[in-house]
Amino acid sequence: MSNSLASSNAALAARDLAVVWHPCTQMHDHESLPMLPIVHAEGVWLQDADGRRYLDAVSSWWTNVFGHRHPHIVAALKDQLDRLDHVMLAGFTHQPALHLAEELVRIAPPGLSRVFYADNGSSAVEVALKMSFHYWRNSGRSDKTRFIALTGSYHGETLGALSVTDVALYRNTYAPLLLEPILTPSPDAYEGEPGATPAETATRRLSDLRRILERHADETCAVIIEPLVQCAAGMRMYDASYLTGLRALCDEFGVHLIADEIAVGFGRTGTLFACEQGGITPDFLCLSKGLTGGTLPLSAVVTNETIYHAFYAEYRAGKAFLHSHSYTGNPLACRAALATLELFRDGTTLERNRGLSAHLARALEVFRDHPNVADVRQTGLIAAVELVRDRRTREPFPAAERRGLRVYRAGLERGMVLRPLGNIVYFMPPYVITPAEISQMVDAAVAGIASAVRE
Repeated sequence: MSNSLASSNAALAARDLAVVWHPCTQMHDHESLPMLPIVHAEGVWLQDADGRRYLDAVSSWWTNVFGHRHPHIVAALKDQLDRLDHVMLAGFTHQPALHLAEELVRIAPPGLSRVFYADNGSSAVEVALKMSFHYWRNSGRSDKTRFIALTGSYHGETLGALSVTDVALYRNTYAPLLLEPILTPSPDAYEGEPGATPAETATRRLSDLRRILERHADETCAVIIEPLVQCAAGMRMYDASYLTGLRALCDEFGVHLIADEIAVGFGRTGTLFACEQGGITPDFLCLSKGLTGGTLPLSAVVTNETIYHAFYAEYRAGKAFLHSHSYTGNPLACRAALATLELFRDGTTLERNRGLSAHLARALEVFRDHPNVADVRQTGLIAAVELVRDRRTREPFPAAERRGLRVYRAGLERGMVLRPLGNIVYFMPPYVITPAEISQMVDAAVAGIASAVRE
């Protein structure tokens, strides 16, 4: 077999399916759904082994904020490889980790001053949950053992993160292994009362949360939220006033606020951090995904001096936060993150994103009167189109029909990676996308949706 044939899509897919078990996948699907071996990437484009290109409209699971192989990040990684690849962060330090911590403290909401590193988003949530619980224990409040989460929340798939997740697809199978969160109704504008504005829905949901805190504050460690957009729940969006009111309630009732900005941080919602739009500082800020520009796994939890000093004591006091990962603060990942933050420094990225967001909004107008679209929603460079059987009644398509999968297949035929969440087609492109590519992305979705809604 020639080298070209041995490295074709078909050959690589066959090898893969013999040994690899893929994430978030029913492997049986690949008996009919082609596996895509990607061999090259640049900017917003992926290229398969047969030379075909695909626009990465979902930023490779929302990570690739500045596109693939950004030259500034690549150069920083090559330089770091000539200096230091890895060293444990227990008892050691290195320039990339300490410099990145300084930068995160500089740009984080006011009052956040301590950085704890982990490997990925779920791990960051685990750290924040454990740190909140442990803080109250160290402070003599061992009665605080529970967490409040929004309905429809998603915070990851390790057991602690899954415990504060309310997406049945991920949670139900493992329910016997999980903690039981206290669920408060989401401020999701789409699910608000008929005729209610997003702000009115937020106000109503804050009243719901107040009643829950009145009953449960004494046993509650923290409220955990995804600010502005509940991503895995279907890009559910809500008004920023909910963040402002939530911070006030947490202060009033003496519980922590954990902001999971793993998907929505680093410019995705129009500001560097989504929390800024509510004018708040959380007690714990969880970061990952775009932190390294989508090049290497890294996460961070940024917290405050009050939290930090609850653990600061003689060893024999037993107050230390003994949580670790082998690759905590990996120098290569930290250097990639520093290079990513440098790309924000000239101040043009957020301004350019606002222009791209406006262009995306105009392009999405094509769906406003579509008979199978119940909602078109957008926050910054996150947008979603809600497919339904009937827009007037909002009757959904049965999940078993997998209409979203039809959109995905149709998108691939047009050189577009659209990976819907159930029947919700969403767009979360890299920031280096052009207006023309945004139009191309939406045009592919128009064709894909037309194919998907045919009976």
